[in-house]
Amino acid sequence: MAVPKRRSTSARRDKRRANWKISTPAVTECPQCSEMKLSHRVCKKCGYYDRKKVIETAE
Repeated sequence: MAVPKRRSTSARRDKRRANWKISTPAVTECPQCSEMKLSHRVCKKCGYYDRKKVIETAE
């Protein structure tokens, strides 16, 4: 069974763990109503997706 010969330093360990970050969600402007919305999702304000009416909204 493989066993490390020397203890890993805290710097090496922390460098390995440095990439666990939460990225911000991709937000774009709705072409229909200019409201900010999540990418690849139906706009909550106007109900459009890909320039087509998908859901009815109470405006």
